[in-house]
Amino acid sequence: MSDHTAGGHDHHVHRTPRAEFYIYFALIFAVAIPLATFAWVWVLITEQRLPVHGPLARAWREAGAITPAIFRP
Repeated sequence: MSDHTAGGHDHHVHRTPRAEFYIYFALIFAVAIPLATFAWVWVLITEQRLPVHGPLARAWREAGAITPAIFRP
């Protein structure tokens, strides 16, 4: 029986993002902006403090987390 862990054949190949990735990212980002703005205002009202990240940073982070999950094999 051969050992497949020692050969390094199971490594993840880094691929350059395609246009489809950027289209999905832009769509998710556009949908996330109003939701992130609502969440930012909600924290502002309920906790009476400014959140560390603004609504655009939060939407960018959410789009950056969701989009790669769509393209995972």
